[in-house]
Amino acid sequence: MGNGVPEMYGSLVFNNKIMREKLPKDIYKALRKTIENNTHLELDVANSVAVAMKEWAVENGATHYTHWFQPMTGYTAEKHDSFLTPVGDGQVIMDFSGRELRKGEPDASSFPSGGLRATFEARGYTAWDPTSPAFIKDKTLYIPTAFCSYSGEALDKKTPLLRSMDVLSKEAVKILHKLGQTNVRTVHTTVGAEQEYFLVDKKAYEKRKDLIFAGRTLLGALPPKGQEMEDHYFGSLKTRVAAYMHDLDEELWKLGIPAKTKHNEVAPAQHELAPVFDTTNVAVDHNQLTMEIMKKVAEKHDLVCLLHEKPFAGINGSGKHNNWAMVTNEGVNLMDPGKTPAENLQFLIFLVAVIKAVDEHADLLRVSCASAGNDHRLGANEAPPAIISIFLGDELTKVIGAIEDGTFFATQEKVKMDTGAAALSRFTKDTTDRNRTSPFAFTGNKFEFRSLGSAHSVADPNIMLNTVVADVLAEFNRELDEVAPENMDAAVKELLTKTVKAHKRILFDGDNYTEDWLKEAEKRGLYNLKNTPAALPFIVKQENIDLFVRHKVLTENELKSRYEIQLEKYCKTIRIEDRTLQSMISHQFLPALMTYADKLSESIQRRKAVGSFGCESELEQLQLLTDAYNDIYKKLKKLKADTDTVEKMTDMQKAAEYYHDVILADMDDIRVSADEAEEYLPQSMMPYPTYEDLLFYV
Repeated sequence: MGNGVPEMYGSLVFNNKIMREKLPKDIYKALRKTIENNTHLELDVANSVAVAMKEWAVENGATHYTHWFQPMTGYTAEKHDSFLTPVGDGQVIMDFSGRELRKGEPDASSFPSGGLRATFEARGYTAWDPTSPAFIKDKTLYIPTAFCSYSGEALDKKTPLLRSMDVLSKEAVKILHKLGQTNVRTVHTTVGAEQEYFLVDKKAYEKRKDLIFAGRTLLGALPPKGQEMEDHYFGSLKTRVAAYMHDLDEELWKLGIPAKTKHNEVAPAQHELAPVFDTTNVAVDHNQLTMEIMKKVAEKHDLVCLLHEKPFAGINGSGKHNNWAMVTNEGVNLMDPGKTPAENLQFLIFLVAVIKAVDEHADLLRVSCASAGNDHRLGANEAPPAIISIFLGDELTKVIGAIEDGTFFATQEKVKMDTGAAALSRFTKDTTDRNRTSPFAFTGNKFEFRSLGSAHSVADPNIMLNTVVADVLAEFNRELDEVAPENMDAAVKELLTKTVKAHKRILFDGDNYTEDWLKEAEKRGLYNLKNTPAALPFIVKQENIDLFVRHKVLTENELKSRYEIQLEKYCKTIRIEDRTLQSMISHQFLPALMTYADKLSESIQRRKAVGSFGCESELEQLQLLTDAYNDIYKKLKKLKADTDTVEKMTDMQKAAEYYHDVILADMDDIRVSADEAEEYLPQSMMPYPTYEDLLFYV
């Protein structure tokens, strides 16, 4: 099989190799120009591409095509049309035009618009993104597209992402030209999205209403063993899991998704997949596909893939690490410090730009990873805190310190690691350690944004990150515009010193989990937006609206619509969880308690009837069950009353805050009592699979 992987890789992708083979030379060059320089694609070129794309797709078994887009739901959407075109006499041909390739018209009325469109205003458009390759899945040609309304507003995540990539490229190129790199034409951002997930048995999953409707367990006592033995992380793969991962790799490779690393994560039944870096919009498309294919492949193995950020209480949840860098059209990584970072002005100006951007716009980065599911992770000593800060490591921290005080910094000597065993190879020690507690860490030649939730689209954080860095680069450009070339180095050094002094508060290399850091961050004036309702209003702060409008990444209406959509999604998510918990308690858990109490009561009566001794323990257990039943029932009544209150609210922000402060607190109260009572029930009377069943029997 190993010899077949190169042939398999990208076999279902209309990639550069296929384009070169299938397209006339002039058409191929025109398409490559569009892809590399973001230039407009003419209809005659699109017609030639469409014919070649259709022929290739049909050769590979495709009968339909779809414009594949990413609406504000956070998922993907598709409407399938066949290639069939009637030509009379009952005959058909397989046809596909450039017009059909470039533009589609899905109904936009049923997708979230946040008030941008009225329900009766149905028309929407999809527009081909030629920079992200088409692919074949389930006998359908998938064409990655943007999605907008009839009046041109972005109704998706791809459109603002592409806009943010354009503006960052423009400002980065200007900086590089000032530094003498006049041969650079474009700068694109790259992303590698590490994806964590859980695998559970499908039969057990199907007996849990909470997993089906909410994606997470709303009830469940911890098993005797969790993750405390630290034996699952990087442990050997179970046979069933290894088979799943093997099939997953092959399906991803066929679609040109460079899945590279797979391993067990910290929690039982938790795993991770990491790809190789790709251009940001392609990486976003790939991650959406990865999440979808993870679920489909799991079904073939009678498993279910859980992508919720916190499917199980008491053990680690799942995140997604967004590894971000900037690369020129010549392949130079601007985040690579080189051998002497202290002398590398090109690296330092981009590094300091990121530091300033993160400090000035930490609120937007926090918003970009805010969701009902991720609120269960952030700050819970398993993921970075809600406070955004930057980790640089020892060497770069010294470089930044030297920039601040104007002293020369000598780059550290490389140190050889000696393990003390003669047979083991000696290797070079890295100049910095890793910090797993930091939300935004420099990791050698990239920044790793670690606050994302596992189910999150990586479009959102990258829209924010690209835009805020572009804004700082634009400011740097304005400051350096009048500087003569011979004075540029001195001016850049002065700019770096000034910027570091103003924004060093965002740098923190210690343990982000400690109470001391929370106090220190507060002293520094850093944001601590602890939950989604607290974070979302920052999207529509006037200074943030001005930022996005200034760079034409999002209009004011598009931003306000996203605020409304995310608020509504948060409220709907908690409402579904609330209703699901009420159903499980009323229809499953309380009846199970009552049934067992009745059995105990009958047993006690039988013993008394024959004068048997030893009823005291059963009487005590019966009292525990009765007390638990009454306690849970009382708490359930409060939850129902509070639910009635929140469902009458018309102010969505206040409703979101009420869901967080009151409804979730009610649900947690019920859970505590139910999980304690679960210990009294025999296994045979549990109304749904336990944590033990879900986590240890894959």
